[in-house]
Amino acid sequence: MIKVNCLNPIADCGMDLFTDNYEKTDDFADADAVLVRSAAMHDMELSDKLLCVGRAGAGVNNIPLDKCAEKGIVVFNTPGANANGVKELVIAGLLLASRDLMGGYNWVKENASDENIGKAVEKQKSKYAGNEVMGKKLGVIGLGAIGAKVANIGFRLGMEVYGYDPYVSVDAAWRLSSHVKHITNVEDIYKECDYITIHVPALDSTKGMINKDAFALMKDGVKILNFARDILVNDDDMIEALASGKVAKYVTDFPNAKIAGVDNVITLPHLGASTAESEDNCAIMAVKEIMEFVENGNIKNSVNYPAIDAGVCTSTSRITVCHKNIPNMLTQFTGAFSAKGINVTDMVSKSRGDWAYTILDVADKADDNIVNTISAIDGVVKVRIVK
Repeated sequence: MIKVNCLNPIADCGMDLFTDNYEKTDDFADADAVLVRSAAMHDMELSDKLLCVGRAGAGVNNIPLDKCAEKGIVVFNTPGANANGVKELVIAGLLLASRDLMGGYNWVKENASDENIGKAVEKQKSKYAGNEVMGKKLGVIGLGAIGAKVANIGFRLGMEVYGYDPYVSVDAAWRLSSHVKHITNVEDIYKECDYITIHVPALDSTKGMINKDAFALMKDGVKILNFARDILVNDDDMIEALASGKVAKYVTDFPNAKIAGVDNVITLPHLGASTAESEDNCAIMAVKEIMEFVENGNIKNSVNYPAIDAGVCTSTSRITVCHKNIPNMLTQFTGAFSAKGINVTDMVSKSRGDWAYTILDVADKADDNIVNTISAIDGVVKVRIVK
């Protein structure tokens, strides 16, 4: 029986996919698999029993990825499952940046008791005039699942869309409209675009990328949207750019004590994926990833181990190995089976950075004896009999 612990509520449409071979447990220490959304795991003790963590969402900054990798715990996320929900909020942010809807709304609310508000509106509305997005230039930095959707809808809104992503995947490229102009230098987006929206992961190379140097290249009155990660924008530089008029509006889904309340900043309380549909999609994808890993040993959408697919095992047994990405590992694995007279019928191995993952299908029934032998090999962190 596979025990599953949920650190946050997970949509029933996902949990209902688990078969009778799985049971829910409230004991994190006793879990074989964990499902999580926003709960912080960095200070949690990870048991040797834990096989995998499924993050029902894209961001994984609440999960200790290196610590998990070192213990052979595969961490999954659900890229693209919440992409439509975020895309729709980005479009809302685009319109909020273009038209002073918030100012107009607040005026109406403040004057709701005025019996002559209908007449007063005609005198006040010019104060909240804005611009149309049609015909403007939209720069999309990052063309993953969300960025590609935003770029495509920007074109449908009549905008001239520029897209930048040096690592765009084949799948993302297929999803991208041919009308989106592919830009090879992000500085061209800074120089050309009236609106800039950021959709890149939080990495050392992207932290603070929207800073005073980037602002210096931008048009006066540029409007910037950040629905990706707060650390992508240097808050101090942004506040200065807003004060000078270089940036007309900044719309972000990540309020903090420094940026919240600043003039011409519209902050939302991290609502990007806060839709019932997004939560359902993320739950379903995360559960399917866990089940595929538990039942077949295959990995899809892991953030700390390589993607690998050996299909369904048709041999007598299947063993999986989480190990360091160092020379001579495969030779030692096959040698261990050979020494025990066990024939390896198929083997797939992939690496990702410092870590690797190997699937071995064998003609004889695997047991604890062979598991212990492989586990003793230097560099191996976890061995599991899948079948």
